[in-house]
Amino acid sequence: MKNVINVVAAGLLLAASGSVLADGQKTYQTSCQACHASGAAGAPKLGDKEAWAPRIATGVDAMLAVAIKGKGAMPPKGACAACTDDDLKAAIEYMVSQSQ
Repeated sequence: MKNVINVVAAGLLLAASGSVLADGQKTYQTSCQACHASGAAGAPKLGDKEAWAPRIATGVDAMLAVAIKGKGAMPPKGACAACTDDDLKAAIEYMVSQSQ
């Protein structure tokens, strides 16, 4: 019985993580893609492992803090002023997953 519970819990965790990536992808596509697909204004391009590596090394929380505050040409919350911190975190996690 305990093994069944562990398998169910692992499945729910995997499903939740997939949901977060899907939500992050949606936020990326609607609010982040304009700069992160082209590299506009120095934004690290999605999939550019070399550009993302030092950012990934700082951790998601540090990247979230930068996204919330803004950096360089990126205004606070980028192009998604209506995004919650959770929306931004999901977008960051999506971009990281595509750039490792």
